[in-house]
Amino acid sequence: MTMATTSEAMNSGVRGTILAVDDEPDILVALEDLFEDEYRVLTTSRPAEALELIAAEPDIDVILSDQRMPGLTGDALLAQAREISDAQAILLTGYADISAVVSALNRGGITGYVTKPWDPALLRNAVRGAYERHRLARDLATERALLRGLLDHSGDAIAFKDTEGRFLRLNARMAARLGAPSPESCLGRTESEILGAGADTAEAADRAAIASGAPTETVAASGPEAAPTWNQVTRVPIRDPGGAVVHLAVIERDITEQRLLETRLRQADKMQALGTLAGGVAHDFNNLLTAILGSLELALPKVAGDARLSRLMTNAAQAAQRGAALTKRLLTFSHRRDLQARVVDLNAVIRGMDDLLGRSLGGFVQVERSLSDDLWAARVDPDQLELAILNLCINGRDAMPEGGIVALSTRNETVRGSTDPNLTDGDYAVIAIRDTGTGIPPEILGRVFEPFFTTKGVGQGTGLGLAMVFGLVQQSRGTIRIDSAVGRGTTVLLYLPRSREAVEASPTAPAAPAPAPRRARVLVVDDDPQVRHVTASFLNGFGYDEAEVPSGEAALERLDAERFDIVVADLAMPGMSGLDLAEAVRARWPSLPFLLVTGHAEAARIPADFSVLEKPFPSADLAARVAALLAPEA
Repeated sequence: MTMATTSEAMNSGVRGTILAVDDEPDILVALEDLFEDEYRVLTTSRPAEALELIAAEPDIDVILSDQRMPGLTGDALLAQAREISDAQAILLTGYADISAVVSALNRGGITGYVTKPWDPALLRNAVRGAYERHRLARDLATERALLRGLLDHSGDAIAFKDTEGRFLRLNARMAARLGAPSPESCLGRTESEILGAGADTAEAADRAAIASGAPTETVAASGPEAAPTWNQVTRVPIRDPGGAVVHLAVIERDITEQRLLETRLRQADKMQALGTLAGGVAHDFNNLLTAILGSLELALPKVAGDARLSRLMTNAAQAAQRGAALTKRLLTFSHRRDLQARVVDLNAVIRGMDDLLGRSLGGFVQVERSLSDDLWAARVDPDQLELAILNLCINGRDAMPEGGIVALSTRNETVRGSTDPNLTDGDYAVIAIRDTGTGIPPEILGRVFEPFFTTKGVGQGTGLGLAMVFGLVQQSRGTIRIDSAVGRGTTVLLYLPRSREAVEASPTAPAAPAPAPRRARVLVVDDDPQVRHVTASFLNGFGYDEAEVPSGEAALERLDAERFDIVVADLAMPGMSGLDLAEAVRARWPSLPFLLVTGHAEAARIPADFSVLEKPFPSADLAARVAALLAPEA
């Protein structure tokens, strides 16, 4: 273990403290060098020693832990640390191990994860954000403790008792909690005399606080299990001049809203971290799918005479297309893919799903519709909305193993003064999906939007369905509500803000690509050889003269030596990215058309005046975009 310098330790009152845990000494040295100018840094290569440090150092603000360590993995270490420390936690990993990240999120309470090798600026920002959140949480806790003693006329339920539990004084809110008509009616009586047997737990806690002589704080829930009320109860023994406990102050505070907000915050943190993971792997998924789909499209005409082989290859292509749809849903969930939003008639979207719902739900489920004739329009991605509705209908079907009814309805609703912080005042078009199934138990209802949480058996569900719906509605500036009870089915409500713009027509399908003009020369740039070969083969099949290079640097060398009519380049490449290449080409050859191809989540950062094609793509889309960029008017 190494420690910060003496001068830094003396300044620990104003400097944050970081604990770095990694079994590789070189990594610890690098972390210490990165942060020692800004923070007091503690390091250790042994997880067991890390837990001892955490227990002995209450001022640790941020824990940086490697995932793969002998003896104790990072997610397990952070789970144990969470029990003894309120420090923020960041997981360092050199592996795309999603199970470890999910475990660290759920057990270790991490605020994020950083992959090795890390970007120093990104890691500094992650640690700085974690440190600021930790300091803010501690400052807020201190302020709450100071204010509690000043709020004599607050909304808290406050009472003073003697050592026998008899009320000496109490405010009106405490009397109301006891069900008494007035505070005066409680004086000289104990809680058991007022409430009966229901006061046993509270009186036991009173006696324990008096016996310990120290203030205690407990949190307890009351009311129905589906919608409990949470109360924080503080008991403060009051001593006489001789030091004997003679009275007990009891302060009860309703923290139900705080609990709900904390739950939402934890949910948002989980979605943000897993969204980052989803966006990071999307590029690799889309490259694989581009190579698979492109190769199948190129191969299918060559086996046209073999019906069995054609059918097998078509099945493979359809499966790959489903994989592409799943990747797009992941990116929508991660908030890293631009929705193709437009003003739509929601009723028309639902009516257009007749065949899709019929094929997906089967004959045991009856679909009913009740669509409002004057439904307001909304701005939303219609394709993603179809996926969301289909997902919710399939969930309803799965909740009705013996068959039943899935009812789709729409209505207009004006919201004013909602208690839901996610539902702001305004006009909404509401889509309701109701089933007559088994319903959702209260203990599960609060978790249904958690990524990868599912009650279905292995292989029957990914746990991403409702998380995807949540991501779509949030990106559309709406919200989602679920009303469910065991035995009476479930209703899911999608609130989409009203749009006062005219409904936009559906985009028309691209026309068949024209033959290559004047045997145009195309430079294909992609670091993935399989994707590069597929793209070049597509262009060759449409009559273009194509050339391939594996990097942006190689592309510039080729452009210096030869003439090309257009450049088609991947966005995410090591070294010079596609966007860097596009800007270099624009500066040196401003009239040369350029098409960026991307399967990455960062497409939203591309300037609007650059032409972009998303992976995976069919050959016709690629040819149409290239032909359009080569057209004289372009």
